[in-house]
Amino acid sequence: MKTKVLFVCVHNSARSQMAEAFLKKLGGDHFEVESAGFAPTKINPLVVEVMKEEGIDLSEKKTQSVFSLVKAQKFYGYVITVCNRAKETECPIFPGSPIRLHWDLENPEDYTGTHEEKLNKVRELKNQIKELIVDFIK
Repeated sequence: MKTKVLFVCVHNSARSQMAEAFLKKLGGDHFEVESAGFAPTKINPLVVEVMKEEGIDLSEKKTQSVFSLVKAQKFYGYVITVCNRAKETECPIFPGSPIRLHWDLENPEDYTGTHEEKLNKVRELKNQIKELIVDFIK
């Protein structure tokens, strides 16, 4: 039986998308994975660029609302928040009794500097998320 995992952040535009993609790629058939946000927007173009370097194409990926998943009464074994804001009281109660984890990750929307400087920061974030996923799989 597959372990169901949901990654949650504010906009579902970067951290949760990267975590979902890495768990799908590295976790194989052992996991059923989704990601969602409280106020979904669109995928961060820097994230798309950096994930292509990993052989992962997020250019056509859509964001989704965490509240639509709650309304659909989806059940998860793990709900992993990947930002500070997702840990606050606005985090919805999920059906069932998922194991809740929190990974405190920076928001790429807050990065400043030149395109290359921001890209390098997103690469660092990507590597951090990849490490967390590898540890999670173990």
